[in-house]
Amino acid sequence: MLLLRLSFSLLPPSPSLLSSRLPSSSLQPFSSPHLYAQTLHCVPLPRGPTSPSPHSSFVGGDDDSDDIGRLLELLPSEMQQRVAGHPERNELVEIVMDLGRKPVARFPSGDFSLSDRPISAQDILHATSQVGDFGADNRAGISRTLHRISAIRNRKGTIIGLTCRVGRAVTGSAILLHDMVKEGTSLLLIGPPGVGKTTIIREIARILADDYKKRVIIVDTSNEIGGDGDIPHPGIGGARRLQVPNSDMQHKVLIEAVENHMPQVIVIDEIGTKLEALAASTIAQRGIQLVATAHGVTIENLVMNPSLETLVGGIQNVTLGDEEATRRGVQKTVLERRGPSTFTCGVEIVSKTELRVHPSLETTVDALLLGKAPYYEVRKLGSEGPIIEIPAKEKLWNNTFEKEVPNEKNGNGAPLKHEFPLRKERSHDKGFLLYAYGISEKTASEAITQLGMNEVMRTTDIISEADAVLALSAKIKKNQHIEELAKSRAIPIFVTKTNTLVQVRKAVRALVNQYVIGPDTFDGKEQVNPSEMADALEETRLAIQRTVIPKGESMLLLPRSQAIISAQIELIESFRVKWETVRRDPHVCLRILPLDTGTDEIIKGIGDSSDNVENDTLGSRNGAANQPLCPD
Repeated sequence: MLLLRLSFSLLPPSPSLLSSRLPSSSLQPFSSPHLYAQTLHCVPLPRGPTSPSPHSSFVGGDDDSDDIGRLLELLPSEMQQRVAGHPERNELVEIVMDLGRKPVARFPSGDFSLSDRPISAQDILHATSQVGDFGADNRAGISRTLHRISAIRNRKGTIIGLTCRVGRAVTGSAILLHDMVKEGTSLLLIGPPGVGKTTIIREIARILADDYKKRVIIVDTSNEIGGDGDIPHPGIGGARRLQVPNSDMQHKVLIEAVENHMPQVIVIDEIGTKLEALAASTIAQRGIQLVATAHGVTIENLVMNPSLETLVGGIQNVTLGDEEATRRGVQKTVLERRGPSTFTCGVEIVSKTELRVHPSLETTVDALLLGKAPYYEVRKLGSEGPIIEIPAKEKLWNNTFEKEVPNEKNGNGAPLKHEFPLRKERSHDKGFLLYAYGISEKTASEAITQLGMNEVMRTTDIISEADAVLALSAKIKKNQHIEELAKSRAIPIFVTKTNTLVQVRKAVRALVNQYVIGPDTFDGKEQVNPSEMADALEETRLAIQRTVIPKGESMLLLPRSQAIISAQIELIESFRVKWETVRRDPHVCLRILPLDTGTDEIIKGIGDSSDNVENDTLGSRNGAANQPLCPD
């Protein structure tokens, strides 16, 4: 794992800068130096006229302008005293008041009971009288603060419960995204509730407006970014705020912001509908920087969400030609990104101190659609400063599990005819690479993990790099290109009848036992799969009884191994019909001839064909019809 660490310099704060950002009542003398992030990716930040001041906001800590006392005024006096005396008062998360239940204050350490007396209707009425009007989303706020009050109503519409959530403008919450903010990158932040999405985009809006002097417009759906009231909270700096009368109108307000106010940056909180996603896509096409949050936990959630897939370019089904499908080594029908992504980068918020950054959102989406692991950076805020971790993309091959198969020869001096070719020379140290065709790569990977083979085996989406192919029988029979490509590179093919996890696990186990670890010795006798032998004989019988005898037509059978062809010849001769061998390099198959063929040359060749079949080198048997079927 590669570790990159940010360096910091200790610089005193600038009172003049702080005074322009915070109300005068909140200014207090500082006794400790502040940390300033000077470099990211080990590249020093320039200090030109457009660069942030050394005393900029990338400093961890809470903004003292957020007065928790304004929120505590909603409580009765005895409850206010309980909160004020708590050692984690400044880290208060929210207060819950439900009618007929004891009030609870939630801190990072856990819940704390504020009173032994249940909440009464008068307590609810007192609290609601101190806040603004509740909107259609049952949210209200306290003027010029970031606190959010959410109501629970009964069937008659009466408020019977309140969730009073503390809002803070955390200075320095965007430090891990400093380089992207500076470069003007469009950012999409996703994460579960409560991890700080709104806090980060609020800080980004302030930095872009104050430090980089850009025209920033915030489309504030529920007044969470700029706070309640007509005058926005100072935490957004010089950014302007457009309030949304109704959440259903957010997409219209987005277009209004572009057409009426000439913004360079638009900040959006909670894109949740298809109309909003389309509006954001339209704005991005006009060259405006976007910073937004969306519902979800990972980028993959957006890809699978039909309402929000537009944010990542949209998803469509594409039918490939035979040559292109072979080149890619995939099925003919695949999922692809429809167009360019609305956002340049994607950020998955794991926690308040850890982000998973996808520098190219389009590349990440393409990788996910191909079943590949996308590239990303893990950015953490540690005790010594921000750290960037780039996870290792592959594990080393454990040579203790590799056994070379001896190149033995039979009594006639010819190479032994194994069902699978001898292990080819390895040109990589990535472990045993398995290419899955017609089977979900996720299913194959899970089967490998359940068998405990993930240290020595992994999947690949490049067939030319594969050491073996695991294919669905119905799919591989329809794609001769995959067979030819595998044959040309001496790659064995294992087939399975179904793509269920149980069946795939059996196939992987068979592959491990027969090929990865490999047999220690060979007895010179070819191993024949009973199921394949039965299929071949049934194919021969039906060809004779349904085509050759009643219609008088010849019938070409599928390529088979030497042992199976010998059994087919015995069955054909029992029906007293003629046959000939047909070589399709490197395969050999049989053609059953009708009774009236009467060709002496063919009859003469029949007597010699048995010996030819016995001594012919049949190659690696990469055809779909002669692959071992895993047991049901």
